[in-house]
Amino acid sequence: MKAEETPSESAEKSPSRYRIEALAKGLDVLRLFDESVTSLKLRDISERTGIPMPTAFRVVATLEEGGYLERLADGAIRPGVAVLLLGSAALRGSSLVQLSEQPLRHLAEESGETVNLGVLVGDQVLYLARLRNSDLVTANIQVGSTLPAAYTSMGKLLLAYLSDAELTAALAAHEFGTDAGPNAATSLDELRERLAVIREQGYSLQDQEVAAGLRSVSVPVFGRDASKPAAAINIAVSTQRHDLASLRGPILDRLRATADDISRLLRAT
Repeated sequence: MKAEETPSESAEKSPSRYRIEALAKGLDVLRLFDESVTSLKLRDISERTGIPMPTAFRVVATLEEGGYLERLADGAIRPGVAVLLLGSAALRGSSLVQLSEQPLRHLAEESGETVNLGVLVGDQVLYLARLRNSDLVTANIQVGSTLPAAYTSMGKLLLAYLSDAELTAALAAHEFGTDAGPNAATSLDELRERLAVIREQGYSLQDQEVAAGLRSVSVPVFGRDASKPAAAINIAVSTQRHDLASLRGPILDRLRATADDISRLLRAT
């Protein structure tokens, strides 16, 4: 005779009784997007999730109203800023940010310049840590902010480690020339040439590609997977304070030493 199940055992076997279908459908839609799928049409969403078109329309409209999705001019749908903010909140509590805090603070104090930690989210760099020099003239970037990866030193560095197919997918929705500095790449082909150099030399320079008057140099941070960076760190400077030679010299040396420290800490966890 079968023993009677306890309430806790029954709950473990039947988690669906707590399921909220509308919420589950919304999460199914959000899970469609990743580094290789950055935008979808409504019909694609319906087909990939199995959600009927009328229901998919309502789910997307609700997520769009909350800022979790946004609609492009051609009708395609992509993740909105609210999703990035949720992701940044999770990452700020992750071991990556926690283990990076002290080495980055030491680097900022030693260099006297702005120091950043970022990861790649689609065609954007998401800033997870930022220690800002008040003299730096740039946009009001803070933790949780994003910038186009194609124009930033951290973004280009992380893009350089993608396969050609991954790169094409990541930048599918990127509009070259939009919100860019005077020296930014104007096409995917031009960017590919720059990324090949970055991958070869192991660091990335940004010379007034984000905005006039701003330069930066970035290097990768590796965890246990030594083939692909877990993140990137950079030092951002004013063009009035540093030329490209100094970015390739003492500043790069300090940056690499810090990246090595963070990588060792990540591998030890």
